[in-house]
Amino acid sequence: MNGFIYVEIMKLYFTINKAELGDLPFIHELNQHALPAVSRVTEKELTHFLTISDYFNIIKTNNKIVGFLIALTPGKDYASPNYKWFEKHYTQFMYVDRIVINPTFHGQGLGQAFYHNLIKFSRQISPIITCEVNLKPKNEGSLIFHEKFGFKQVGTQETDGGKKEVSLMIFQIP
Repeated sequence: MNGFIYVEIMKLYFTINKAELGDLPFIHELNQHALPAVSRVTEKELTHFLTISDYFNIIKTNNKIVGFLIALTPGKDYASPNYKWFEKHYTQFMYVDRIVINPTFHGQGLGQAFYHNLIKFSRQISPIITCEVNLKPKNEGSLIFHEKFGFKQVGTQETDGGKKEVSLMIFQIP
């Protein structure tokens, strides 16, 4: 979704914009600080996401990137086992590969704002949004957030030779 969004939630002003090549070093840093809640990613892989993702947006406050969200539809050049699981089970979806918000801004509505923006973007593309959340190692905060938002578990999957387990979740777009 190209465009400029300027919103106020709880007196926190932010914008949601399409990510650009120059944003990738900041996005990479945010991602690496969020481990193990999200998987590792290189700047080269982030560059690949810029070309294959349907939605790769950043959220800024005070002109500083404080979060990002990457989402893809089926049929992309992406080998993630969780993405592939959704490809096997659904013909249409918007897969959230990762959403990261700087911990300083947790609980201030930025994750919800991102998802509402993604819903608006996805409405004409897919009836559902999909994601996975770590069960092992457990990401309690993300599980609570996604369940409260309305995501429902539709499966689980072990990856990395059993070192990780995820809850595979869907959200029906109203």
